[in-house]
Amino acid sequence: MSVEAQQGITTSRIPAGLGGLFPALILIGLFFVVPVLALLLRSVTDPAPGLQNYAALLGDGTYVRVFFNTFVVAFVVTIVTVVVAFPVAWMLAIMPPALASILFGIIILSMWTNLLTRTYAWMVLLQRTGVINRALMGAGIIDQPLPLINNLTGVTIGMVYIMLPFMILPLVGTLRAIDPMTLRAAALCGASPFAAFRRILLPLSLPGIAAGGLMVFVMSLGYFVTPALLGGTSNMMLAEMIAQMIQSLLNWGLGSAAAFILLVVTMALYALQLRLVGSKRAAGGA
Repeated sequence: MSVEAQQGITTSRIPAGLGGLFPALILIGLFFVVPVLALLLRSVTDPAPGLQNYAALLGDGTYVRVFFNTFVVAFVVTIVTVVVAFPVAWMLAIMPPALASILFGIIILSMWTNLLTRTYAWMVLLQRTGVINRALMGAGIIDQPLPLINNLTGVTIGMVYIMLPFMILPLVGTLRAIDPMTLRAAALCGASPFAAFRRILLPLSLPGIAAGGLMVFVMSLGYFVTPALLGGTSNMMLAEMIAQMIQSLLNWGLGSAAAFILLVVTMALYALQLRLVGSKRAAGGA
C-alpha cells in the first residue's frame, strides 16, 4: 500500500476539525480532570478508605450550618444583584452610545481594581464609626450604629458590590437585543409600564438573568476574601472552612470532601441552567 493511501486511511479515522481540539483536550485533562480526580481520591482515602469524610460533613451540625450560611448568602447576593443590576443594565441599553460607553468603561474599571483593596474600603465604610453609620446618625434615621460588619449583612453588601459587573454584562447584551418596537407596540395596545415590564421585557431578558444569576451564585459559593474580612467566625462560609481545614488543621480528607461537594453542586446548577434555558429556546423555536 502506498504512503498516500496510508495517510488517507489515517486521516479518515479522525473526524474533520477534531485534530485541532487535541491540545485543548489535553489542557482540560491536565488542569481540570486530573485535579478533580485527585481531589475525589483524597476525599475517600484520607485518613482511611471510605466515605467517613462525607458522613462527617453532612452529619455534623456545625458543618451543616456552614453549608446553610454559604447557600443563603449566595442566594441573597444573587437576588439583590439582579434587582440592582437590572435598572443599570436597562439604562446602559437605552442611553446614547457615547454616554453608555463611558459608564460601561467605569463598570469594567471597577472589575480591574484590586479585590483586597475594595474589600478593605468596605471595612472602613461599614464599621460602627464608618461613613455609613455616621451619615445615618447625622440624618437622624438611627440612634445607635448599625452592626454592618463581622456578620452576614456585611458579607452580603460587599459581595453584591463585587458581583454587580458580572450580572450587568450579560444583562446589557440581552436587553440590547430586544426590539424597542415591542415595548412601543405594547404601549399602543394599552399596556401599562408595569404590565409591559412583567409580560414582555422581563420574559425576554430571562436568558441574561439566568446567565448572570448562575455566574454570581456559583462565584458566591466559593468566595473567600470578602467573607473572611467582612464576616465573623460565627458566620463562616464554605470557602473559609475549606481553607481552615487544609491550612490550619491539615485535614486534607475533610477539606477535599467539602471542596468536591461544592464542585458537584456547581456542576449540577450549571446543568440545570442549560436544561431550562435549552428547553425554553426549543419551545420558543417550535
